[in-house]
Amino acid sequence: MAKLVSSWSNGVKFIPKDYVMPPERRAGDYITVCKEIPVINLEDDRSEIVRQILKACQEFGVFQVINHGVSDKMMEDMMALYDEFFNLPVEDKLGVYSEKLRKGCTLYTSGLEYAKEDVHYWKDTLKHPCHPVEEHSPSWPDKPYRYKEEVARYVVEVRKMGFKILDMIGEGLGLREGYFNEVSQEHSMAINRYPPCPNPSLAMGIAGHNDPNLITFLQQDHYGLQILKDGIWMGVEPIPNAFVVNLGYQFHVISNGKLKCVEHRGLLNSSVSRTSIVTFLGPNPELPTVVEPAKELVTSSNPRMFKSYRYNEFIANYLVMAYNRKSGSRNGYALDPYRL
Repeated sequence: MAKLVSSWSNGVKFIPKDYVMPPERRAGDYITVCKEIPVINLEDDRSEIVRQILKACQEFGVFQVINHGVSDKMMEDMMALYDEFFNLPVEDKLGVYSEKLRKGCTLYTSGLEYAKEDVHYWKDTLKHPCHPVEEHSPSWPDKPYRYKEEVARYVVEVRKMGFKILDMIGEGLGLREGYFNEVSQEHSMAINRYPPCPNPSLAMGIAGHNDPNLITFLQQDHYGLQILKDGIWMGVEPIPNAFVVNLGYQFHVISNGKLKCVEHRGLLNSSVSRTSIVTFLGPNPELPTVVEPAKELVTSSNPRMFKSYRYNEFIANYLVMAYNRKSGSRNGYALDPYRL
């Protein structure tokens, strides 16, 4: 537990050497927030929403949504809940702590496996499966005492929003309603805590990566999220009570390359803790779900770009690559074995 950054970093003046990134893995100069990333009001006319979402998915692979149906109070309560969780005494978190990511509910630090890393990320993460709630909630943290009740309500509302957005993306692509239900069996959450860092220019919250799943919904409180577009890192504005929506690898494949999966990373600051509450929807990594380009999107003018593959095999390969990746790998590298 002493390895958790949140357990020892308060008030430190210098970064321990095993958290100092080599120069080529640092974020570089501070990048201002980009105002071009679309912010979409889900209470607008549906046809206009569909148009805006599809355009954002084609150009950026990311957008933000407001008036999405998850109440402001619920989102504020969740931020308060996780602030309390990460500030709990060490002994209250022992039941879910591990030095590496594992199945089920896990509190861990840095990347996928602390002991195998040459340098560590300035981050703690709580990750757990969410759906069905009644199946997974017994493994969730026991403290704060309201955790299971509040998170269960949040899971239901975010899931409802998520499938609404998936249906609109499907509509924009010309796919039948409910198309993405078949590849969205998994619903999990990862809550990342980035404590204040005495010298953010030397450390990283998390390096650039693409999500392996279908689609991701992120709630953030402070600036730190950046996306890579046309070789340039762009900051994502932290809009109160908005969700950042980004596409993962599986969307890029199913859309036959029409929609972008976006590389993104997390930066640090020196004054406040940053919390990101992340929800993932995608195929179940325990099942051999077949992922392939939607047949409706393969034409003579847009020939098939990817082979069919089993998602559990993709995830196994993705994790191996993630363990071995140090820096600077080309965006989209995990899809290379499946390209035609």
